[in-house]
Amino acid sequence: MSPYEAELVVAQKELVADGVLALTLRHPLGEELPAWEPGAHIDVVLGPELERQYSLCGDPADRSAWRIAVLREPAGRGGSAYVHDQLGEGDKVRVRGPRNHFPLEPAARYRFVAGGIGITPILPMLAAAEAADAEWTLLYGGRTRRSMAFTGELARYAGRVTIAPEDETGLLDLGPVLDDVPDGTLVYCCGPGPLLDAVEERCPSGALRVERFQPKGQPAGLEAEFEVELAQSGRTVTVPPGVSVLDAVRAAGVEVLYSCTEGTCGTCETDVLQGDPDHRDSVLTQEERDSGETMMICVSRCLGRRLVLDL
Repeated sequence: MSPYEAELVVAQKELVADGVLALTLRHPLGEELPAWEPGAHIDVVLGPELERQYSLCGDPADRSAWRIAVLREPAGRGGSAYVHDQLGEGDKVRVRGPRNHFPLEPAARYRFVAGGIGITPILPMLAAAEAADAEWTLLYGGRTRRSMAFTGELARYAGRVTIAPEDETGLLDLGPVLDDVPDGTLVYCCGPGPLLDAVEERCPSGALRVERFQPKGQPAGLEAEFEVELAQSGRTVTVPPGVSVLDAVRAAGVEVLYSCTEGTCGTCETDVLQGDPDHRDSVLTQEERDSGETMMICVSRCLGRRLVLDL
């Protein structure tokens, strides 16, 4: 089934921290938006070749609006600058989704760790954990207190949330959160790459769930030529060294949904019917990689000579 896609109206544009804007998006005719669960994100099409993914950070029960938050990134590729400088209240923007590769799984206890704009997917998770009467804590870091979004909303959780601006407390002290993770506890983390790397080093892998905004460095893999059979059409496409599966199938005239081209958004996830993928994405869990059932064709390749994909 094709994902939901529509032009939504920017109903509100609000500065929620230094360099962070929150956008409230509504359907122009007041129609309900698709349901979503904590951890979901949407694709926002800002212009030709300018498409970005933003986590939904509002209330999943409110089907009248979606809320996202956008950090201005001076060294970025133009998406955040467009949102901050050109997109205004009343403007329309095309969106697609939602998708969720960072779902909140049922657990008796949670430990949440957020860094900077990484608070966005975590925020609705806190409300869900609270509603489920689960035990949970949040460690939330940022450069300065003024740069940390939604601290006002977090005040309702006094006693469970630790706000730790770097200029006041230094780097996040992960020890109390990660050195002793009891059975039945899940750890959710989202934020900049160095924080995620530090958490992955200290946390039992079976307990950890992360979402990356930037691709994780991957070890070098096979760059040999291989073939991809497209099961829906019976066609076979050759993928040369240095060319992605995505680019090869698009060059052959096959329409495929894609967005980030970095293996972080999950838009191009494709079912693998035969063959062994060489996973190079930053989305799939190790269990999902081991199953070999899907792959992100924008970055992943083949461990053998042939793949059969459901395209």
